[in-house]
Amino acid sequence: MSKSLEFLTEALRRLPGVGPKSAQRMAFHLLQHDRDGADMLSRALQQAVHAVHHCALCNTFTEDEVCNTCSDERRERQLLCVVETPADQLMIEQTLTYKGLYFVLMGRLSPLDGIGPKDIHLEKLLARAADGLVTEVVLATNFTNEGEATAHYISEMLKARGLRVSRLARGVPVGGELEYVDAGTIARAMLDRRAT
Repeated sequence: MSKSLEFLTEALRRLPGVGPKSAQRMAFHLLQHDRDGADMLSRALQQAVHAVHHCALCNTFTEDEVCNTCSDERRERQLLCVVETPADQLMIEQTLTYKGLYFVLMGRLSPLDGIGPKDIHLEKLLARAADGLVTEVVLATNFTNEGEATAHYISEMLKARGLRVSRLARGVPVGGELEYVDAGTIARAMLDRRAT
């Protein structure tokens, strides 16, 4: 393989769930059958990498200083929902049951992988939750071992500061990740959330 083709294949392998053979097939497809698509993908990646950054308030992805959700005056400012990823935030939004604000961790605690509290922006979360407006923090981390550990750690941290903390109800399957759960299940879990 040429160095450029090898580089493209290695770049495609960085995508989740893409192994060496799949990456090679994608690279061949783009170069053989869809050069316009390859060029569009290249431009879109470049634009996103340079334009998208973290919201100053909730840490999700945005092109502005503050994202549309945080700047929406109709949102309930006393509610703050903590999620692991922007995909999880999007799934909760699609349920149309939650009207508060968010904080996106961009990960979860995982000591085995070397991911600690600083790696998931817990200082920024603490500042946001203690802003004087928030009265309840809803923990909507995934129901994996790491997600549960993250929820427990955050719960203890926030309760020590006198904040009310709740957790999504167990409508979401154990071991499930929010972006793969149907909206009806997430809606029920949000409505049936409980104090931790």
